[in-house]
Amino acid sequence: MPDDCRNIYKTCRKAAGLTQEAAAERLGISVESLRAYETGQRVPPNEVVELMVILYNAQHLAFQHLRETNALYSSVVPEVRPRSVLEASAKLTNRIFLFAESHADRRLLRITEDNVIDASERAEFNAIMEDLQEIVEAALELRCARESS
Repeated sequence: MPDDCRNIYKTCRKAAGLTQEAAAERLGISVESLRAYETGQRVPPNEVVELMVILYNAQHLAFQHLRETNALYSSVVPEVRPRSVLEASAKLTNRIFLFAESHADRRLLRITEDNVIDASERAEFNAIMEDLQEIVEAALELRCARESS
């Protein structure tokens, strides 16, 4: 795992107020295994991460783990950063309003109504898809914020 993300397991455990010993016991794994996951020596299996998500009450951990360990997932699902409910709600609402105010929905329908995206439409279509990706990212962040509040 990249250096900037390998401690996500440790960060979430500490945020939950658990020691390595307490977390390992509740997860049903050895302290040595947990230490190896938290230092990046080993990647935890999905089943252990699923238990961490529940124990640590940190759904964003699942998104981060999958982005770091699954190339297909990371190419399809945007990065989900932990945010407060207020911050995530504001971000999602702002992205939706910007999308609507720019009439991107109408432009998307105009581009796709003939079921062909030709070369002259490709740049605009790609820009609309980027806007939609930002909305999806914001919605996922709100989901994580809601479940950890």
